[in-house]
Amino acid sequence: MVKSNSINYKLDPMHTNVRFSIDHFGTSTNHGGFYGLEGDMVFDPDNQTGQIDLDIPLEKLQTGHKTFDEHLKSKDFFNADKYPTAHFTSTKFIFKKGKLHQIKGNLTLLKKTRPITLTASKFNSYPSPLLMAYVYGGDFETTIDRTDWGIDGYVKMGVSKKVKLVIQIEAAQQ
Repeated sequence: MVKSNSINYKLDPMHTNVRFSIDHFGTSTNHGGFYGLEGDMVFDPDNQTGQIDLDIPLEKLQTGHKTFDEHLKSKDFFNADKYPTAHFTSTKFIFKKGKLHQIKGNLTLLKKTRPITLTASKFNSYPSPLLMAYVYGGDFETTIDRTDWGIDGYVKMGVSKKVKLVIQIEAAQQ
């Protein structure tokens, strides 16, 4: 029997967010994000296993421009009134040379669930003097085709289907 060293962690809203960038008609890149996110993580580095569940409240969308935020929340894109929350849940942690390399999982947007793979650009741990707890955290990236979730506003007019996601996660031991 394998001994489990799994520990429960709570995602830290100050250090957990989802940011996106998308080409805008071939002229510039639009950026935005969802901040102050919450969720849970179970992690066992010795047995190289883990689980993350992350809720993404779409009303927390921020681009730096209120009118643009409202447009992105509309039926043309996120349809946040009808679908107020997106969700990511992991299905597998993949390690390379003893370090977390990727997290495979499912992203649910507009009630459609599709698999995605997040690749770690960094992942580490430290004892937090502020939280008085052990913390794991990292930055993860992926590129999705937004039309896979039915988000196809302005594609025919030249706004890219491809969206780069950068997800920052930090989780404190419970």
